[in-house]
Amino acid sequence: MTRIDTTFAKLKSEGRKAFVSYIMGGDPDLETSLAVMKGLPGAGVDIIELGVPFTDPMADGPTIQLAGQRALEAGQTLEKTLEMVRRFREDNDTTPIVLMGYYNPIYSRGVERFLTDAKSAGVDGLIVVDLPPEEDSELCIPAQAAGLNFIRLATPTTDDRRLPKVLQNTSGFVYYVSITGITGAAAAQATEVAPEVARIKSATDLPVIVGFGISTPDTAEQIASVADGCVVGSAIIKEIAAGKPVDAILDYVRALAEGAHRG
Repeated sequence: MTRIDTTFAKLKSEGRKAFVSYIMGGDPDLETSLAVMKGLPGAGVDIIELGVPFTDPMADGPTIQLAGQRALEAGQTLEKTLEMVRRFREDNDTTPIVLMGYYNPIYSRGVERFLTDAKSAGVDGLIVVDLPPEEDSELCIPAQAAGLNFIRLATPTTDDRRLPKVLQNTSGFVYYVSITGITGAAAAQATEVAPEVARIKSATDLPVIVGFGISTPDTAEQIASVADGCVVGSAIIKEIAAGKPVDAILDYVRALAEGAHRG
């Protein structure tokens, strides 16, 4: 079992939903980003998604695109993102870390080398948004063999014919994208999300976590109540982009986490 599997088993035994937070590695700089990351578990975060900045983030809206640009301009690289994980693991060996990003930086590094380095750094899972199931042999299957969960996205346009393919080699959890479009573009609606989550859960035993369009404790609570948990990304990135102190960012995260845990 990975840290992700262990975390969901623990949450289930406690009757609690998961709160997952996303931050961009190196935004606005490595040390500030690492300080936020180290504070997330204490603010109630169950799983951390750590973004790997990339020059062409096609799935992301302006907020996360700008976070990636800030990180790249500050000198962030894939290697420095892995270094953040290593430094986080010096103090925390239990909170799961999922790297989220695009295939190009991984391909450039070399899949075998990347997987070895990611595993040794303390990464637990991968979300690579531009690798469809048809490309599973590229990274998904080698990642699973290396002991990393490969987490797939399902969307409102993932119909019943497509869903089994999406779920085929997915592990850890399923990330349901609550809206059509890019990150940070609209508000998630629990009434629309609930039947889609139920449809996915009828086809898999994996937890279903909902992301995109969640920015308030109330919305986190509503969405978590119809799923196994929720993800917040763009809303946290906006707090970072505003230049708020790390403690203030973590207070905001704590409020979101409390909302999700009420769900």
